[in-house]
Amino acid sequence: MIRLLGYFFGLACVGFFAAAAVIAVYLTGVSRDLPNYEVLASYEPPVATRIHAGNGALMEEYAREKRLFLPIQAIPDRVKAAFLSAEDKNFYNHPGVDFWGLGRALLNNVQNLGSGRRPEGASTITQQVAKNFLLSADQTIDRKVKEAILSFRIEQTYSKDKILELYLNEIFFGLNSYGIAAAALTYFDKSVTELTIAETAYLASLPKGPANYHPFRHEKAALERRNWVIDRMAENGYITVSDATDAKAQPLGVRIRRGASPLLGADYFSEEVRRQIIQAYGDKALYEGGLSVRTSLDPQMQVMARAALQRGLVDYDQRRGFHGPVGQISVAGDWGPELAKIPPLRDVPEWDLAVVLAVSANSVDIGLQPDTVSGKLDDKRERGTIPAEEMKWAYRDAKGDRKTAKSPADGVLKPGDVVYVEPIEGRKGTFRLRQPPKVQGGMVVMDPHTGRVLAMVGGFSFGQSEFNRATQAMRQPGSAFKPFVYSAALDNGYTPASVILDAPIEMVSGGQVWRPENYGGDSAGPSTLRYGIEKSRNQMTVRLAQDMGMDLVAEYAVRFGIYDKMAPLLAMSLGSGETTVLRLVAAYSVIANGGKQIKPTLVDRIQDRYGKTIFRHVDRTCEGCNFDNWGNQPEPTLVDNREQVLDPMTAYQITSMMEGVVTRGTAAGKIPVKDRPVAGKTGTTNDEKDAWFVGFTPDLVAGLYIGFDTPTPLGRAGTGGGLAAPIFGDFLAQAAKVTPPSKFQVPAGMQFIAVNRKTGMAAVEGDPDTIVEAFKPGTGPADSLSVIGMGDQLPPDEILKSSPQAQQAVTSGSGGLF
Repeated sequence: MIRLLGYFFGLACVGFFAAAAVIAVYLTGVSRDLPNYEVLASYEPPVATRIHAGNGALMEEYAREKRLFLPIQAIPDRVKAAFLSAEDKNFYNHPGVDFWGLGRALLNNVQNLGSGRRPEGASTITQQVAKNFLLSADQTIDRKVKEAILSFRIEQTYSKDKILELYLNEIFFGLNSYGIAAAALTYFDKSVTELTIAETAYLASLPKGPANYHPFRHEKAALERRNWVIDRMAENGYITVSDATDAKAQPLGVRIRRGASPLLGADYFSEEVRRQIIQAYGDKALYEGGLSVRTSLDPQMQVMARAALQRGLVDYDQRRGFHGPVGQISVAGDWGPELAKIPPLRDVPEWDLAVVLAVSANSVDIGLQPDTVSGKLDDKRERGTIPAEEMKWAYRDAKGDRKTAKSPADGVLKPGDVVYVEPIEGRKGTFRLRQPPKVQGGMVVMDPHTGRVLAMVGGFSFGQSEFNRATQAMRQPGSAFKPFVYSAALDNGYTPASVILDAPIEMVSGGQVWRPENYGGDSAGPSTLRYGIEKSRNQMTVRLAQDMGMDLVAEYAVRFGIYDKMAPLLAMSLGSGETTVLRLVAAYSVIANGGKQIKPTLVDRIQDRYGKTIFRHVDRTCEGCNFDNWGNQPEPTLVDNREQVLDPMTAYQITSMMEGVVTRGTAAGKIPVKDRPVAGKTGTTNDEKDAWFVGFTPDLVAGLYIGFDTPTPLGRAGTGGGLAAPIFGDFLAQAAKVTPPSKFQVPAGMQFIAVNRKTGMAAVEGDPDTIVEAFKPGTGPADSLSVIGMGDQLPPDEILKSSPQAQQAVTSGSGGLF
């Protein structure tokens, strides 16, 4: 018997050692190609990039995996407790693998054989970290063994808190949310520190299977799982039984957050920032780099600019009649589901989609598009009315020339038409008829001292068209380019009182005859540079450019940043080249700030995921700012190292002349602001295809254009003064309410002398037509009438006929014309 026992014992030992050898060989083979777990020390998960406005408000988030990394110290104990209770209650006690939990799971799985239940897992949080970071999700024995080996090694290398930090920031919660911080925002629109016990427990339920516990599709299962986690938290002593009872009585309370809450009308701005970041740092940095981008956007200015441009576009469009409905649906039965399928303009929340239910001579009955909440269509159906007087504009044809109807019943709308409407304030249930305009435009608002873009509007609606007309549309600026021709002149010996001939001119180039004309076709004869700017005289501008030489004009255009390269052709002096609103506004900013070069920017600062600044717009140097101690040294000074593009005196002169555009010239009566000086220039291209206005105060520059995307005549009064200047005036009237007034700075040494408006010569006592003009030291009004451009087609006697003032100057013995 003893011999038999010895035999079996020996056999068992041989079997044990053989099995041990096999297991050792197997583990050696499995361990040979294990991934390097030390990479966890340099873990940098894909993190969302966040774009902020100048005041810190969140504008947009960009991410392939929505994740915000939180260090373990920033995660509340309650949140840790919920996940430990749900996933691994012995986390702080086991060496990486929970052998007791593993044995319990094996026993339960044996008992459940044939029941159809899913096998229980016994993975610890450490094992899940090993799987998620280093291994695949294959359900194989090899993978489980590798997972266990890596778990032991990870536990020996990293602290428990570090492992938990990795886990809570990596796991997937559903709805494209990764990590606890992003999940809290996505499901409850809260930070992790604001989560309740019930909310924390629900989030801790999700890693087991986000799709199985969807808050709306599987609400019952989600509640059961959440309550189970709450019970485990109480059982483990993290919360009291009373707290658990209260938490389980609460509804799920999920409020899905659809990304960042975009600032009203800032879509074009955000998209431009997105493009610039990709261009500078690459696609991966934007969607995975966790950048924090502080932009220059001023939310107040953005709202004002958007509203002003939209009003102007809608006003122009409505004067040209009704384009027709957005669509057609059946109104027999419940019209709500069909109407809900039509996407509205999401960035024009002031407007609602509605379906026409009935039409009469006095009004139109409408049904409003129902809301969709968490994927479910609201059963409520709201109705309203469009009074006949609120849609009179729709009675005209597309050109706005003649009436095609006298009331809504004359075929303007019919039941089933889907249209946009806008509620009338103070009249509940009453709406105006609206339509997205066909005409478009772009607008930019800038700080002239820094180049910071405070607002940008790229069109009527980003939802209607994502093409950014403020930065991407290449348009002819027309007469809005003239200030740079005149600036070049003033910088090179001319004065605001220099006289140029305003009369028909004819050029021959390449066998083609070019006869530039003034708007309106008239000519004013010899006139001052100021008059040429204020009244936007084409013939004067061409003669001035010809006298200076177009090479000089082209040099200044490039210096101001309007063009990268400009052909020195005379037609370019009238703004026939193409540029963008952003570039033109930046060029005007140089004039507004006294001639200093600026770099327009939408971004103030960019920080990486660790808070290190990797870009800053301000490139000024601060001498003496970095002393460790104060030893009675002088205060540090900021050095402005920007290039002086234009003489400050020239900048003041052209500014003064453009003030005349607003008070007496082509924009007279269009700018209602009276508490601060305003300068600007209108621009109208051939056949009124584009209407421009760029204007500025001492601390704000804004510019815009209106035109069809496919250049088409804007029609009667489609000029910069008729269309664009009122929009600028509308914007500035609102902006003036939130910005203090100031005055243009007069450079030291500037002289002010009264001159005759027409002749530019010094005014005599009693002269009724005078103006005080700014002159640089060593310059002043001419002693005799000297006219630039007398070598053209018209003889002097014809010139005199066209200008009584010139005739008077000659007959009074002022020196004659030459």
